[in-house]
Amino acid sequence: MKPDGIDELKELIAFLKENEIAEFDLDRGDLKVRLKFASAVVPPAPAQGLDLAMLARLMGNSSATSAPTPQFSTVPAPPAVEAAAPVEEEKLHILKSPIVGTFYESPSPGSSAFVTAGDRIEKGQVICIVEAMKLMNEIESDASGEIVKRLVANGQPVEYGQPLFAIRTN
Repeated sequence: MKPDGIDELKELIAFLKENEIAEFDLDRGDLKVRLKFASAVVPPAPAQGLDLAMLARLMGNSSATSAPTPQFSTVPAPPAVEAAAPVEEEKLHILKSPIVGTFYESPSPGSSAFVTAGDRIEKGQVICIVEAMKLMNEIESDASGEIVKRLVANGQPVEYGQPLFAIRTN
C-alpha cells in the first residue's frame, strides 16, 4: 500500500468512527479491508445521515451521486443491561475483564447464566466467558460475595479492564 493510501485509510477510519459505523468492508481489486470497531454500546448511525460524497471521494469513486463501491452497514450494538456506570450505593468490588474479547454469560447458547444478580459466589468461581481469538476463556471471580449487577450485555465486545460485574464483598 502506498503512503497516500495509508493516509486515505486513516481518513476513512476517522470518518467511520465519526458516523458511528461499527463494521465496514472494502474490496477493491487486490485490496481487501474489513474494519470492525469494538466499543461500548453505540447506537447505530442512520444510513441517510452519512455524507456519501465524502465516502465516495475517500474510496476513489469519482461519481458521488452513484452508490459508493464499498458496502457498509451499521451493526446495532447489543442492548445494555443497565447503565454501564458502576453501582455506587456502597463500596462494591468491580470485577474487570482481564482480556479483550466478547462477553458471554453462559457456557453455551441457550444454557443458563453462570451467575445472576443476587447469587452468592466464591473466589475462583467461574462467572462468565470472554471469547478472544476463537478461544473461550473462563473468567473467575477474584473475590467472594454477592453479585449486585452485571455491567455488560451478553455478546457485547469488552475491552481490557472494562467492568463486568459489581460484587458486594463479604
